[in-house]
Amino acid sequence: MSHVWTGEGPRGRRRNDGFQAGLVILILLGLEFYLRPSLIEGRGMPDFLLVALVLLAIRTGPGTAALIGLGVGLLMDVLTPARFGANMLAHVLVGWSAAVGRAIFFPDNLVVNAGLFFLATWVRNVLVLTVAGTSWAELGAEMVLWAPLQGLTTAMVGTVIVLLFRDWLAIRIER
Repeated sequence: MSHVWTGEGPRGRRRNDGFQAGLVILILLGLEFYLRPSLIEGRGMPDFLLVALVLLAIRTGPGTAALIGLGVGLLMDVLTPARFGANMLAHVLVGWSAAVGRAIFFPDNLVVNAGLFFLATWVRNVLVLTVAGTSWAELGAEMVLWAPLQGLTTAMVGTVIVLLFRDWLAIRIER
C-alpha cells in the first residue's frame, strides 16, 4: 500500500490552517490600526478587532476565546484608559459567548455569521458603557442608534472576510 501525505494534521486539519488564519488576523489588525484611522472617524465604523475576536472564538474553545477576548480588551483599555477594565470584561464575555454559541448555532451559515458579528458588536458596546457607568440617556442612544449602526457595518465587513477567506478560516458556508 502506498501512503500519500495529504498535509493534514492530527485532527484532520491541514497543517497550514493556523498560518492562514493568522494571516487573516494580521490583515484585520492592519485594517484596524492603519486603514480605520485614515477613514472618516465615526461611531459607526466597523470594528476589525471584534471581527478577529469572533473569528478566533468560533475556531477555538470557550477558554481560549475568553483569553483572546482578555487580550483584545486589554489592548482597547490601554487605548481608552478612562474606562479601564470595561473593555476587558466585555471582550471576555463576547469571546466566551461566541465560542459557546458555536455549539448552539452552526457557524456554517452566512446569515448566522453576520448575526454573530452584529450581536457581538451590540453586546460589547452596551456592556462597555454599562460597566463604565454612563448615563441612562447615553446608554439608550447607544442601544438604539450607535451600537446597531456599528453592528451593521461590522457584520458587513465580517461577512466579506468570511466569504473571501472561508477556506483559510476552515468555515464551510452552506449554499
